[in-house]
Amino acid sequence: MITFIIGIVILFVGAAIYGKFCERVFGPDDRKTPAYTKQDGVDFVPMREWKNSLINLLNIAGTGPILGPIQGILFGPIAFITIPIGNIIGGAMHDYFSGMICLRDGGSQMPDMIRRYSNKGIYTFYQIFCSLLLLVGAVFIYTPGDIAATQVFGFDGSVSSVSTWVIYGAIFLYYLIATVFPIDKIIGRIYPIFGAILLFSAIGVFIGLFVKGYPLVEVWDDWNSGGVLYGDYFSANHFIPIFFITVACGILSGFHSTQTAIISRTMKSERQGRMTFYNMMVAEGFIAMAWAAGAMGVYNLGLQEANASLATATIGVVCKDILGNVGGIIALLGVIILPITSGDTALRALRMAIAESFHLDQKSVAKRLSLAAVIFALVAVILVFAKSNADGFNVLWRYFAWSNQTLSLFAFLAITIWMFENGKEKFAWMPLIPGVWYMFVTVTYIANAEIGFHVPWTGAYIIGIAAAVAYLVAIIWYGKKRAGRQLAPAAN
Repeated sequence: MITFIIGIVILFVGAAIYGKFCERVFGPDDRKTPAYTKQDGVDFVPMREWKNSLINLLNIAGTGPILGPIQGILFGPIAFITIPIGNIIGGAMHDYFSGMICLRDGGSQMPDMIRRYSNKGIYTFYQIFCSLLLLVGAVFIYTPGDIAATQVFGFDGSVSSVSTWVIYGAIFLYYLIATVFPIDKIIGRIYPIFGAILLFSAIGVFIGLFVKGYPLVEVWDDWNSGGVLYGDYFSANHFIPIFFITVACGILSGFHSTQTAIISRTMKSERQGRMTFYNMMVAEGFIAMAWAAGAMGVYNLGLQEANASLATATIGVVCKDILGNVGGIIALLGVIILPITSGDTALRALRMAIAESFHLDQKSVAKRLSLAAVIFALVAVILVFAKSNADGFNVLWRYFAWSNQTLSLFAFLAITIWMFENGKEKFAWMPLIPGVWYMFVTVTYIANAEIGFHVPWTGAYIIGIAAAVAYLVAIIWYGKKRAGRQLAPAAN
């Protein structure tokens, strides 16, 4: 377990150092927040720090930090090092600056942030791309619904079973309520309960790893010596870029920027940002690490076949083997809660983004409900396709994972330009490093993938490198141009 422990130390020590550095670069102060200056009793509502932090964690931590690491650990113990490093310098930094910029800009949502710190063409493309939050909603109904059906209630979870659609319908109903009603009336009240179950699930799995003595492969071991051929999987499946698409939420997730923007409207102080945004992404990294280790343990013990397509089944095996039948059920509930508490706010964010883009009044329940109804109808269509088609969910998940990472490029772009405009250009490397990396990863992946353009790997890598270089050059050029505009009035 030494590699795993080293990864945990990197995660928490690195987060303490780099998180403080991010806070110093941004410079939070004591100005009044939008929760007070724009208080409306619906979306702009002052809430306590612990509640904002917990809501943000539950918003961002869907099935990604569980299903992703369970599949990603097949690449071997290198995941225990890659996840925490990526989380610290990529995901947590992304979440912190996205949330803080939206907070300082009056509680703006991501479309407005992209509009303000890019140009019309990029903003238009982002608006189109942002519709992929519909995929998030569909995925976060499908996965908790199927886990609840098959592993909690004992149903078959098939498309023809009434029980499957009753469970989906119950999740749909909750989403509708949480999407439409004031944030402090529904989400703010039930999330503490959900949070307690979530923490039991994640911490229970983590402690159980040591109590049960799960055998984990070390990074310096022969990766093929324990019965599971991690080394062969690593060699055959292109660690770069596939690992970074598969393990999305534990390392980086573009979806998170839409969620931190929601919480920017309920924070009482800018000084709460590090805990609410940065540290909650670190907590998600911890969840990802625990589940990656749990999956490797049951794979090595032969309790579950090491197969990426069986990731959902692996969840139940880990829960019940570590925590027993009763504890396992509670842990499974935590796994079900994760995507549900991300799906509701994903659709809430989409409603808010559409309303702001088209200047739609959302003050009354009826107006919020009418817009939400259109969004939910589209999610339902996607869900029916995914459930009815034999390969529907696999297609849905691959598009979800790729689009999730691609969405982060817009946030990194906006963060970089914000730094140039606010006299912090010497720190522009902070968003540029993960931004350039994920431009390479996402373009290479979609160039080669079956859901993409089927370009052979060599060609895909060349295209990815070219895209990354173009991204770097274009943003630096544009950032300097925008910084020059800011200085021009002062010079005159």
